[in-house]
Amino acid sequence: MTHVEGDVAPRAAGSQTDVALERSHAHRTDSRSTGSRFGWPLVGAGVLLVSFAVSPGVVGLFGGALGLLMLGVVAADARRFVIPNALSGGAFALGVIHSFVASPDSGFEGALTALSRAALAAGLLLLVRLAYQWLRGREGLGLGDVKLAGVAGVWLSLTMLPITIEIAAIAALAAYVFRQRKRMRVLRPAARVPFGAYFAPAIWLGWVMDTMLPYLT
Repeated sequence: MTHVEGDVAPRAAGSQTDVALERSHAHRTDSRSTGSRFGWPLVGAGVLLVSFAVSPGVVGLFGGALGLLMLGVVAADARRFVIPNALSGGAFALGVIHSFVASPDSGFEGALTALSRAALAAGLLLLVRLAYQWLRGREGLGLGDVKLAGVAGVWLSLTMLPITIEIAAIAALAAYVFRQRKRMRVLRPAARVPFGAYFAPAIWLGWVMDTMLPYLT
């Protein structure tokens, strides 16, 4: 058997470009993976610290748990456009218990008030969902977003509810516009936006503001 040394075809310029693109993509993937590995725990720790800072004790513990659940919603909705029922349901149940802990003197009255707010918020977003679907012939808000509205209602005051929804809507729109401009793409009215990924942290932020208001006034 004859072995010919150096019998290797030179790599084409296009192939070199492909290799460079593959290496660049792998580098970006590794960077995102490293960022996710360290970023989420840091954000979670920050959520817990802020929660305990605005309300030391049991109420702060509940607020921290809400923040962690909302971070889970962000991760799931941003990646798969899905809000797991376990996260929204857990946050809702935690909010009902929180209504007892935050206002022990009111007892069941506080819980009923929280549930009525939840029904109002979820009902309004459900109406928006149905109206949009009827007018445009396609789905706008998902049922997961409607359930998150129920979570917001059980945790937040009536005053804070519309503020939270507005914060989430503005943040979602701004993030979409920024992303499209950065990629030099046109804005599309029918583009999919993971609204829950912005609504969820806005709910926790609304709880923080609700909790701080008595100390600021």
